[in-house]
Amino acid sequence: MPIRSYLFLVITTLLWGGNTIAGKLAVGHVSPMVLSFGRWALATGVIVAIAVPQIRKDWPLLKANWKLLFAYGAIGYAAFNGFLYTALKYTSAVNGAILQGAIPVLIFVANFLLFRTAVLPIQIVGFLISFIGAAVTASHGDLTTLLELTLNFGDFLMLCAGIAYAIYTVALRWKPPVHWKSLMAGPALAASLTCLPLLYWEASNGDIILPDTQGWLIILYAGLFPSLVSQILYIKGVEGIGANRAGLFINLVPVFGTFLSITILGERLELFHVIALALVLGGIAIAELGKKPTPKLTP
Repeated sequence: MPIRSYLFLVITTLLWGGNTIAGKLAVGHVSPMVLSFGRWALATGVIVAIAVPQIRKDWPLLKANWKLLFAYGAIGYAAFNGFLYTALKYTSAVNGAILQGAIPVLIFVANFLLFRTAVLPIQIVGFLISFIGAAVTASHGDLTTLLELTLNFGDFLMLCAGIAYAIYTVALRWKPPVHWKSLMAGPALAASLTCLPLLYWEASNGDIILPDTQGWLIILYAGLFPSLVSQILYIKGVEGIGANRAGLFINLVPVFGTFLSITILGERLELFHVIALALVLGGIAIAELGKKPTPKLTP
């Protein structure tokens, strides 16, 4: 049902926006790769603890599709977060937000190249309006500042992060027909294992920061909500309305992140915040006018 899918995707992006705040609060309290490994290790422990009977029931399908499930976790979870966290050490938050807003474009391109999925003109208009909304948020209402942006190594890493998540989103069409608990358990475990080399790399560079009390609280939030709840809802959203349409909701992440900064960090509410939210939601609504019936995803 589309309304349910919309709700799932809005909650997903709200929790991902909260992850942005968690990242800000994590500085000096836990290093990026410790945070990344900790969140996925926690998510794995929780989902396995509640899913053992279901995993046993789905084991034949999980075993048959283990390579695909491992790729979901390695590419969509570990690689995306690894590139993202590392990129933000080298590039600005503005660059990061703009490049993250390019993920829907990458999803469009991947779907067209692989499956010749057509994009209607009205959907392109909706995307552009939605992207402008994300750009308004990133530029604090002054789009002329975007002309002064320069590209660096961090921006390349952000692009890699976007490509990784676009690949993951498009590949969800091949997910095996198993219960959501089983579907989440495999990739979460894969993400934890994939984070280990990144954790070793961080430690070998002397950049590791073990979590203090605030760091553990951030890991707890990131492991339960952005890592577990959001990923489950995102899978359900993509399943309900398709990768192209679901990808547009990613432009809500910087907007929600800004509003949560106002609420939690005490930042000021400005007119451009409201305008940005209206643009993103308006762009998504316009793109939905050109929607086509979404074919049921099959393995």
